[in-house]
Amino acid sequence: MCSIMGYCGSGATFDSFKKGFDRTVSRGPDDSRIIDTGKGLLGFHRLAIMGLTPSGMQPFELEGSYIVCNGELYGFEKQKATLKKKGYTFMSDSDCEILLPMYFEYGTDMFAMLDAEFACIIYDGKTGEYIAARDPIGIRPLYYGYDGKGVILFASEAKNLIGLTDKIMPFPSGHYYKDGKFICYCDIAKVDAVCHDDLETACAHIRKKLVAGVEKRLVADAKVGFLLSGGLDSSLVCAIAARKSKTPIKTFAIGMSEDAIDLKYAKQVADYIGSDHTEIYMTPEEVIVTLDSLIQILGTYDITTIRASMGMYLICKAIHEQTDIRVLLTGEISDELFGYKYTDFAPSAEAFQEEAQKRIRELHMYDVLRADRCISVNSLEARVPFGDLDFVKYVMALDPEMKFNKYGKGKYLLRHAFEGGGYLPDEILWREKAAFSDAVGHSMVDYLKEYAERQYSDEEFEAARRKYTHAAPFTKESLLYREIFEKYYPGQAEMVVDFWMPNKSWEGCDVNDPSARVLSNYGDSGK
Repeated sequence: MCSIMGYCGSGATFDSFKKGFDRTVSRGPDDSRIIDTGKGLLGFHRLAIMGLTPSGMQPFELEGSYIVCNGELYGFEKQKATLKKKGYTFMSDSDCEILLPMYFEYGTDMFAMLDAEFACIIYDGKTGEYIAARDPIGIRPLYYGYDGKGVILFASEAKNLIGLTDKIMPFPSGHYYKDGKFICYCDIAKVDAVCHDDLETACAHIRKKLVAGVEKRLVADAKVGFLLSGGLDSSLVCAIAARKSKTPIKTFAIGMSEDAIDLKYAKQVADYIGSDHTEIYMTPEEVIVTLDSLIQILGTYDITTIRASMGMYLICKAIHEQTDIRVLLTGEISDELFGYKYTDFAPSAEAFQEEAQKRIRELHMYDVLRADRCISVNSLEARVPFGDLDFVKYVMALDPEMKFNKYGKGKYLLRHAFEGGGYLPDEILWREKAAFSDAVGHSMVDYLKEYAERQYSDEEFEAARRKYTHAAPFTKESLLYREIFEKYYPGQAEMVVDFWMPNKSWEGCDVNDPSARVLSNYGDSGK
């Protein structure tokens, strides 16, 4: 990961800008630079992944224009070769160095041409204006706000902008900003034409496209590792990577020492694929002590995100402290595409599709945010194969009747796509999903809920929760998280649209806890 920030107008106060920008130096500990464009400031904290030499340091400059980009551009070599034929020269092996030449050639049309996870800010030296953009899923973070003079600021994280603007909001995914407007260049959840491939054809495409998505994310000049929960999604990513690697891949799993469901399954997968596997244990004391700083790191009060981040943050912390790995592949986004436990309650295929579209469009505020913050605060980079643009577009376009769970098994398409290929043992491939926050240990969620219960009497809870109108707390746990959030991000609750919960309008989903454990179909998932 890297960190970027821009003050997009004249009259910036350098010291205030630097103070805000330095709050995310852990995203890019290798080098830092702030430049004055003549009409504002651009900052870059570097985590070197592609092109490790100093020549890859940003901002990149070309003919008086500048760019800062936190991104990975897959297959950039082909575009680089095209630009060379047009007369451009390059000083580094960094993928992001192609972006200014692309902007000169294609303008804002360039963003739809990228196969990338990215957030960037461009200063156009010819026009004196700023352009910013974010990838279609929002895997790379970007926030914005306006100062008292009406000047817009952009930054990788909300914490960069605290004290510099009154209202901080997430930059919309799949948009670019130009001339004071946010313009959609790619709504990845929108389906222009439904794909009616038959089951076997669809599963063959799913397998081929996911394998390609993993393979392209293995390319790095820094060392790569893998988070392995033992669930279907991360296990598939690791199994594909293991086949593509000449040496054993390095996998990592975490759990509570007494009841971590997934540690045993992660070990089973690791043994099967022959990975160099590390187990990390977390304690009840660690969970409680970490909570306050974790919410500050995340910049959210969402219950699901916070619960699921606890194990992820602690495992990434251990990887950072104990290894020289710089890149981590993870299994996020599969659930939104193929279904959760709660989407089994969808009343129709159309409702399933509408829910998937809503979730994909909001992901940048929840699971994607979790992966980014937990990994980047530990000076690592997240790569998300299930977020591959070609893969997501294909799965979203498939006939909803095919994705709707009528098979008696969630994520049937994904499981069937890899059936018979020897990627995973059948007991892993067909195992029921356990919620990640449960899978690291049922007791972890229980510890958090019990801790929250001790903080408020019933009367105190009722009085305190009434202070909040947007996304009002509805349990003592949600109130505790909100009050910690407000301590670090006062008045910024609208950065998150609501709680990540099952669709309460569906029969069987009107619950007050986001964990799949409370659903009637959870069954053997937690065993």
